[in-house]
Amino acid sequence: MENLQCLFNNFPWDIFLFWFIPLLLLALLLWWLLNKKVKTLEIYNAELHDRIKFLESELDACRKTRISVAVEPSPITTAATSIVAGVTPQPVVPPPVKDDLKIVEGIGPKIEELFNKAGIYTFAQLADTSSGRMKEILDKAGSRFQIHDPTTWADQAAMARDGKWDELKKWQDELYKGKL
Repeated sequence: MENLQCLFNNFPWDIFLFWFIPLLLLALLLWWLLNKKVKTLEIYNAELHDRIKFLESELDACRKTRISVAVEPSPITTAATSIVAGVTPQPVVPPPVKDDLKIVEGIGPKIEELFNKAGIYTFAQLADTSSGRMKEILDKAGSRFQIHDPTTWADQAAMARDGKWDELKKWQDELYKGKL
């Protein structure tokens, strides 16, 4: 009994409580933060799982499409069958070879896309297109494109078509966004 009384009387309770209570609060705070982080990771994991399932279904659909395309008859087989059946085959038109129209000062990726949709793929086609037609294409695309001035684009495209790269570069150094 005296040993217990001595322990309670001589034990530094103030130091014990001074360290024990903050450490206990810190442990509770860490437990709460970790629990919150685990819940966040579980939600993120569920979202990733859903995304993976979606992408797997898209991949399966692409594989089925690829298999169905591979099963379709080739143009050569179709042409041979058409000749035997007495039907004249339609000529296979290769896709146009595209030039990088962005080389022309003032044409960016979006304008190049607009011209491609309008059937202008090469420097030769751009050089043969009037500035009025180019302006019409830009006007149809909206107010964002109406500020562009295509007056020099055909001449620049003609230089690029003819391979006059040095002259084109020199002229483009004098231009500002395709304008004189």
